[in-house]
Amino acid sequence: MKEYSSKLFNKALDAIEAAEALLNVDKAEFAAGRAYYAMFYVAEALLYNEFDLKFSQHGQVIAAYGKNFAKTQALNPKFHRWLRDGFDKRITGDYGVDTGIEDDIVATMINQAREFLLAAQKYLKEKE
Repeated sequence: MKEYSSKLFNKALDAIEAAEALLNVDKAEFAAGRAYYAMFYVAEALLYNEFDLKFSQHGQVIAAYGKNFAKTQALNPKFHRWLRDGFDKRITGDYGVDTGIEDDIVATMINQAREFLLAAQKYLKEKE
C-alpha cells in the first residue's frame, strides 16, 4: 500500500473515533460530519492507491469512487451510496438548523464508515 493511502486510512480511523466521541456527548450533527469524513478519506485512499488520483473537491472524489469502484463492482456499490448519503448529512449537519439528525442515524453512519474502512483495507491487502 502506498504511504499516502495508509495515512488516509489512519485519518479515517481517527475520524471514526472522533465521531464516536462526539456522539457520546450528544453532538450528533457534528458526529455525522466526522463519520462522513471517515468514508471520504477511505475513498481518497483507494483512488490514490489504485489510480494515483487526487481531487480538490468532494464531488470529484465521490464521482471518481463511483466510476472506479462501484460501477465496476470492485467493491460493493453500497459503499458509494453510503458515501453520497454521508455527504448530504454532513452538509445538513454543518449548515442546517433543526436538522433531524438523530443519534441512531449517526450510529449507523459510524458503523458504515467502519465497515467501509475494513472492506477497503481487505481489498488492498488481497491485491498485494
